[in-house]
Amino acid sequence: MPSVEVAEQAGDHFSGPGRSEDVVLVLPNAVAVLDGATSLNPAARSGGWYAAQLAEALRPRLAVPGADLADVLAEAISDVADTWELRPGASPSSTASLLRWDDDHVEALVLADSPIVVFTGDGPQPVIDDQLAALGSGGGYRERLLSGGGFGAGHRRALGSSMDRTSRWRNVDGGFWVAEAVPEAAFHAARADWPRPAVRAALAATDGVSCGVQEYGSYEDWSAMLEEASRAGPRAVLDRVRAAEDADPDGTRWPRPKRHDDQALALVRFASPIV
Repeated sequence: MPSVEVAEQAGDHFSGPGRSEDVVLVLPNAVAVLDGATSLNPAARSGGWYAAQLAEALRPRLAVPGADLADVLAEAISDVADTWELRPGASPSSTASLLRWDDDHVEALVLADSPIVVFTGDGPQPVIDDQLAALGSGGGYRERLLSGGGFGAGHRRALGSSMDRTSRWRNVDGGFWVAEAVPEAAFHAARADWPRPAVRAALAATDGVSCGVQEYGSYEDWSAMLEEASRAGPRAVLDRVRAAEDADPDGTRWPRPKRHDDQALALVRFASPIV
């Protein structure tokens, strides 16, 4: 039986101190990592609320052996949308990354920017959905941060404008797909699978952690992140990434929506040897 270790840490919230909007679901045969999208409207249902609802809708479906992961996610999205009468374009949203295993296979599905990295004898095998990155969103607030504008009130206005522009491309052809109120989004996810005996470990991370490899250079590569998570625990990875952000308090080196994002990391260790 694989072992699962999870670390989570809340980041900054525009409406004041709050709980993390990242959600991790751990089952005997699966892990799901969800990152609720930031909202600048404190009166609206948050991305964290949506991620929690989606996790509960995924719970019984992920437990069904052999169920296709895209079908599992699509049904869960539909369930949440129907239960809460959510409308496309006016719903909170979340990333959705699913890792599931049985005696023979390990499979992964990644919708939006919460990657899964599976480690085999051939090294790290990242499963990354880069649709949002390819869209090239967020120029206004990033340029302001690069020029030294900081994370004050002006940043919130610039970020809001960028978020409004990006939202027009959510769950449409030629844009990016995310869990919201459109079940079809599940079928636009990145996917991969491996023979179970070939897999020794996996990491599933929200972008508040994966940035340590993909942006900050806190780790040389995914293998270095796995090494520290395995040796010192997943929380050590969160702390290293947070330290990089502390060294860039105004976002001039790494422009980002918030000084500190919510963080979640799941480390799955498989007992099977590398082959």
